[in-house]
Amino acid sequence: MTDITTGASAPQGAARRAGASNLYRAVWRWHFYAGLLILPFMITLAVTGAIYLFRDEIDRRVHADFMRVTPVEEQRLAPSEIVAAALAAQPGTAVKYTDPAQPDLSTEITIQPETGPRMAVYVNQYGGEVLEVRPDRSTFAWTVRYLHSLRFFGAKPRLIIEIVGGFSILLVATGIFLWWPRGQKGGVVSVRGKPERRVFWRDLHAVTGIFAGGFIVFLAVTGMPWSSVWGAKVNEWANGRNFGYPAGLRIDVPMSNEHLDHVAKTSWSMEQAQIPMTMPPMDGQPIGLDAAVAKFDALGLNRGYSVALPTTPEGVYSGSVYPDDLSRQRVVHLDQYTGHSLIDMSYADYGPLGRWLEFGINTHMGQTFGLLNQIVLLTACAGIVLLAVSAAVMWWKRRPSGSLGVPPLPSDRRVFIGLFVLLGIGGLLFPLTGLTLLVMIGLDLAWQWGAGRRSGAAA
Repeated sequence: MTDITTGASAPQGAARRAGASNLYRAVWRWHFYAGLLILPFMITLAVTGAIYLFRDEIDRRVHADFMRVTPVEEQRLAPSEIVAAALAAQPGTAVKYTDPAQPDLSTEITIQPETGPRMAVYVNQYGGEVLEVRPDRSTFAWTVRYLHSLRFFGAKPRLIIEIVGGFSILLVATGIFLWWPRGQKGGVVSVRGKPERRVFWRDLHAVTGIFAGGFIVFLAVTGMPWSSVWGAKVNEWANGRNFGYPAGLRIDVPMSNEHLDHVAKTSWSMEQAQIPMTMPPMDGQPIGLDAAVAKFDALGLNRGYSVALPTTPEGVYSGSVYPDDLSRQRVVHLDQYTGHSLIDMSYADYGPLGRWLEFGINTHMGQTFGLLNQIVLLTACAGIVLLAVSAAVMWWKRRPSGSLGVPPLPSDRRVFIGLFVLLGIGGLLFPLTGLTLLVMIGLDLAWQWGAGRRSGAAA
């Protein structure tokens, strides 16, 4: 007898439900794996990133004893006199002069000693007193920056940045799928239960994730330019092979093998930009630092610019500045004998991809929209930490005793095919993430095979 209330659709409905359940299990399993791999790194990146958002405010308070001075404009020393005071305290070769961004900040001189790493000397430009001598880039903000980028641990650990970035995008995509309501009312934008219940932590994790997900993807994508593989390749695409300068920029001067990033802090787009060369005249004399600084001032470089000093007869004065206002970013190279501008470029000269990426990087660092930018990203960083903590608590509450608590396998393994295709697309976009995915898939298959063997032996 035919069931007129359900008809033939009942088996089809059951099959659809089983298929949906299998897909959910497959996605849940890989969401778990991705989280297990990168959540500790995401906590580190979120905490250090949140601190770095307020780097200037924190640095000027932590290091107020040598960063803060009392302005007395009529007593301000010439740049060459400031450099001379720094060299008297720290012998070596002066390689960089950094103009203070505000009148009440000291002047920083970077010196290369005969042996050992570079040193930073902070000088009161109004009285000539040397306030501090310390290793270059050793302030609190620089330490946090190196921790955030993992550069503190050397070049190879920076590969993790790309892996974490790719997996964080995977976490957001799979998280949205798991969060999708499917008819439920609770746990969508509200949190049910109390902290002692697992559903509270599940809802807290899901709701936080859905609100923070967009920021996580944005931070992951805009953080990728600093990665070793993806970032280097995209930098090449964005800026071409025009001596590391954006494609279309006229370069008709001799170029050295030195890169701007090696001598001064620079923007991401300019990291591979080569420094031009000066052709020494037969009887000419260098214009000197004072004239070079006067030239940079006349050209209108934003306060706080740094000047990389020539250390050879072929060297140039390279003035560069990267303020919060992208339109004020600028790099100018001056002939050390004539003072003529050899290359003068700004944000407007970057290619379309370079401008877009620089905007993203600038926003990633909390600079584009001022205090609002900092507060919004601080909230996003707090959300990332909350996501990680709630995930750990939720896992701890649900895991069986003595087990890792990996989500169960779907009954129909064919659902993995579509999932692995999507994972593969992400792996192609981010190569190091793709390689890590292949390793994880191999380990998961090996674990399943081993579990099947153990089950068969037990039977």
